[in-house]
Amino acid sequence: TYEVADRIGTITLNRPDKRNALSGDMVEELKAAFGRAEEDEQVKVVVLAAAGDAFCAGADLAYLQQLQNNTYEENLADSASLMALFRQIYLLDKVVIARIQGHAIAGGCGLATVCDFSFTVPEAKFGYTEVRIGFIPAIVKVFLLRKIGEGKAKELLLSGDLIAAEKAADIGLINWVVPEEELEAKVTAFAGK
Repeated sequence: TYEVADRIGTITLNRPDKRNALSGDMVEELKAAFGRAEEDEQVKVVVLAAAGDAFCAGADLAYLQQLQNNTYEENLADSASLMALFRQIYLLDKVVIARIQGHAIAGGCGLATVCDFSFTVPEAKFGYTEVRIGFIPAIVKVFLLRKIGEGKAKELLLSGDLIAAEKAADIGLINWVVPEEELEAKVTAFAGK
Protein backbone atom coordinates (compact mmCIF):
# COMPACT_ATOMS: atom_id res chain seq x y z
CA THR A 1 0.00 0.00 0.00
CA TYR A 2 1.03 3.63 -0.51
CA GLU A 3 -0.05 6.46 1.77
CA VAL A 4 1.06 10.05 2.31
CA ALA A 5 0.62 12.07 5.50
CA ASP A 6 2.58 15.06 6.81
CA ARG A 7 5.10 14.85 3.94
CA ILE A 8 5.92 11.21 4.79
CA GLY A 9 5.21 8.57 2.16
CA THR A 10 4.63 5.13 3.67
CA ILE A 11 5.03 2.04 1.51
CA THR A 12 3.69 -1.02 3.32
CA LEU A 13 4.39 -4.62 2.42
CA ASN A 14 0.89 -6.07 2.65
CA ARG A 15 1.02 -9.87 2.39
CA PRO A 16 0.84 -10.72 6.11
CA ASP A 17 -0.60 -14.17 5.36
CA LYS A 18 2.65 -14.94 3.47
CA ARG A 19 4.88 -13.13 6.02
CA ASN A 20 5.29 -10.40 3.37
CA ALA A 21 7.38 -12.77 1.27
CA LEU A 22 8.79 -11.42 -1.97
CA SER A 23 7.43 -12.63 -5.29
CA GLY A 24 7.93 -11.27 -8.80
CA ASP A 25 4.70 -9.29 -8.46
CA MET A 26 5.68 -7.90 -5.04
CA VAL A 27 9.06 -6.74 -6.38
CA GLU A 28 7.39 -5.00 -9.32
CA GLU A 29 4.81 -3.34 -7.04
CA LEU A 30 7.58 -2.13 -4.73
CA LYS A 31 9.51 -0.65 -7.66
CA ALA A 32 6.36 1.17 -8.79
CA ALA A 33 5.63 2.44 -5.27
CA PHE A 34 9.17 3.75 -4.77
CA GLY A 35 9.04 5.38 -8.21
CA ARG A 36 5.76 7.02 -7.24
CA ALA A 37 7.21 8.25 -3.93
CA GLU A 38 10.25 9.69 -5.67
CA GLU A 39 8.06 11.67 -8.07
CA ASP A 40 5.47 12.71 -5.44
CA GLU A 41 6.09 16.35 -4.53
CA GLN A 42 4.09 15.88 -1.32
CA VAL A 43 6.61 13.28 -0.10
CA LYS A 44 9.88 14.39 1.49
CA VAL A 45 10.75 11.12 3.32
CA VAL A 46 9.75 7.50 2.62
CA VAL A 47 9.01 4.88 5.28
CA LEU A 48 9.10 1.21 4.33
CA ALA A 49 6.81 -0.71 6.67
CA ALA A 50 5.02 -4.06 6.76
CA ALA A 51 1.69 -5.47 7.87
CA GLY A 52 1.46 -8.43 10.23
CA ASP A 53 4.00 -10.12 12.48
CA ALA A 54 6.94 -10.34 10.04
CA PHE A 55 8.65 -7.51 8.19
CA CYS A 56 9.61 -9.80 5.29
CA ALA A 57 10.47 -13.49 5.20
CA GLY A 58 12.44 -13.30 1.94
CA ALA A 59 11.35 -15.06 -1.22
CA ASP A 60 7.97 -16.74 -1.38
CA LEU A 61 8.49 -20.54 -1.31
CA ALA A 62 6.13 -21.15 -4.22
CA TYR A 63 8.02 -18.50 -6.14
CA LEU A 64 11.36 -20.19 -5.35
CA GLN A 65 9.99 -23.51 -6.60
CA GLN A 66 8.87 -21.83 -9.82
CA LEU A 67 12.41 -20.53 -10.38
CA GLN A 68 13.66 -24.13 -10.63
CA ASN A 69 11.64 -24.54 -13.83
CA ASN A 70 12.66 -21.23 -15.37
CA THR A 71 15.22 -20.87 -18.10
CA TYR A 72 18.58 -19.26 -17.41
CA GLU A 73 17.35 -16.09 -19.13
CA GLU A 74 14.17 -15.99 -17.00
CA ASN A 75 16.16 -16.41 -13.78
CA LEU A 76 18.64 -13.76 -14.88
CA ALA A 77 15.76 -11.35 -15.52
CA ASP A 78 14.31 -12.18 -12.09
CA SER A 79 17.63 -11.46 -10.39
CA ALA A 80 18.03 -8.25 -12.36
CA SER A 81 14.59 -7.13 -11.20
CA LEU A 82 15.45 -7.65 -7.52
CA MET A 83 18.78 -5.90 -8.03
CA ALA A 84 16.96 -2.97 -9.64
CA LEU A 85 14.67 -2.69 -6.60
CA PHE A 86 17.58 -2.71 -4.13
CA ARG A 87 19.49 -0.19 -6.23
CA GLN A 88 16.38 2.02 -6.58
CA ILE A 89 15.88 2.15 -2.81
CA TYR A 90 19.59 2.69 -2.13
CA LEU A 91 19.86 5.55 -4.64
CA LEU A 92 16.41 7.11 -4.09
CA ASP A 93 16.50 10.91 -4.08
CA LYS A 94 14.59 10.87 -0.78
CA VAL A 95 15.57 9.41 2.57
CA VAL A 96 14.18 5.90 3.14
CA ILE A 97 13.55 4.64 6.67
CA ALA A 98 12.73 0.99 7.40
CA ARG A 99 10.17 0.46 10.19
CA ILE A 100 10.81 -3.16 11.08
CA GLN A 101 8.17 -4.66 13.37
CA GLY A 102 9.21 -8.31 12.97
CA HIS A 103 11.72 -10.69 11.45
CA ALA A 104 13.62 -9.52 8.35
CA ILE A 105 15.05 -12.63 6.73
CA ALA A 106 16.90 -13.24 3.44
CA GLY A 107 15.45 -10.77 0.90
CA GLY A 108 13.67 -9.03 3.78
CA CYS A 109 17.03 -8.41 5.43
CA GLY A 110 18.18 -7.15 2.04
CA LEU A 111 15.36 -4.58 2.05
CA ALA A 112 16.43 -3.40 5.51
CA THR A 113 20.06 -3.23 4.36
CA VAL A 114 19.42 -0.85 1.47
CA CYS A 115 17.35 1.66 3.46
CA ASP A 116 19.14 4.78 4.70
CA PHE A 117 18.00 4.28 8.30
CA SER A 118 16.26 1.49 10.15
CA PHE A 119 14.31 1.12 13.37
CA THR A 120 13.37 -2.28 14.74
CA VAL A 121 11.76 -3.99 17.70
CA PRO A 122 13.93 -6.03 20.10
CA GLU A 123 12.19 -9.29 19.13
CA ALA A 124 13.09 -9.08 15.43
CA LYS A 125 15.69 -11.41 13.95
CA PHE A 126 17.89 -10.67 10.94
CA GLY A 127 19.85 -12.87 8.59
CA TYR A 128 20.57 -14.13 5.10
CA THR A 129 19.34 -17.70 5.48
CA GLU A 130 19.10 -18.39 1.74
CA VAL A 131 22.67 -19.71 1.79
CA ARG A 132 21.28 -22.76 3.65
CA ILE A 133 19.42 -23.82 0.50
CA GLY A 134 22.23 -23.05 -1.91
CA PHE A 135 21.48 -19.43 -2.81
CA ILE A 136 24.32 -16.99 -2.40
CA PRO A 137 22.92 -13.54 -1.48
CA ALA A 138 25.17 -11.90 -4.06
CA ILE A 139 22.78 -9.09 -5.00
CA VAL A 140 22.71 -7.58 -1.52
CA LYS A 141 26.41 -8.24 -0.88
CA VAL A 142 27.49 -5.01 -2.60
CA PHE A 143 25.28 -2.92 -0.31
CA LEU A 144 26.04 -4.94 2.83
CA LEU A 145 29.82 -4.59 2.37
CA ARG A 146 29.43 -0.80 2.34
CA LYS A 147 27.18 -0.85 5.37
CA ILE A 148 28.94 -3.21 7.79
CA GLY A 149 32.32 -4.10 6.28
CA GLU A 150 33.78 -7.25 4.82
CA GLY A 151 34.29 -9.36 7.95
CA LYS A 152 30.77 -8.96 9.33
CA ALA A 153 29.25 -9.24 5.86
CA LYS A 154 30.99 -12.58 5.26
CA GLU A 155 29.88 -13.80 8.68
CA LEU A 156 26.24 -13.03 7.87
CA LEU A 157 26.22 -14.07 4.22
CA LEU A 158 28.11 -17.35 4.55
CA SER A 159 26.86 -18.65 7.91
CA GLY A 160 23.13 -18.26 7.29
CA ASP A 161 22.75 -17.51 11.00
CA LEU A 162 19.98 -15.36 12.38
CA ILE A 163 21.03 -12.56 14.69
CA ALA A 164 19.07 -10.64 17.30
CA ALA A 165 18.11 -7.00 16.85
CA GLU A 166 20.70 -5.79 19.39
CA LYS A 167 23.53 -7.57 17.55
CA ALA A 168 22.22 -6.18 14.24
CA ALA A 169 22.48 -2.71 15.77
CA ASP A 170 25.93 -3.41 17.24
CA ILE A 171 27.36 -4.32 13.81
CA GLY A 172 25.66 -1.38 12.06
CA LEU A 173 23.04 -3.31 10.09
CA ILE A 174 20.23 -1.55 11.98
CA ASN A 175 20.31 1.94 13.48
CA TRP A 176 17.92 1.80 16.44
CA VAL A 177 16.15 -0.84 18.52
CA VAL A 178 13.01 0.49 20.21
CA PRO A 179 10.09 -1.08 22.09
CA GLU A 180 7.23 -2.15 19.83
CA GLU A 181 4.79 0.31 21.39
CA GLU A 182 7.16 3.20 20.52
CA LEU A 183 8.19 2.07 17.03
CA GLU A 184 5.73 4.02 14.91
CA ALA A 185 6.07 7.22 16.97
CA LYS A 186 9.90 7.09 16.91
CA VAL A 187 10.00 6.54 13.14
CA THR A 188 7.48 9.35 12.55
CA ALA A 189 9.41 11.74 14.79
CA PHE A 190 12.70 10.90 13.08
CA ALA A 191 11.14 11.28 9.62
CA GLY A 192 9.82 14.68 10.70
CA LYS A 193 13.38 15.87 11.31
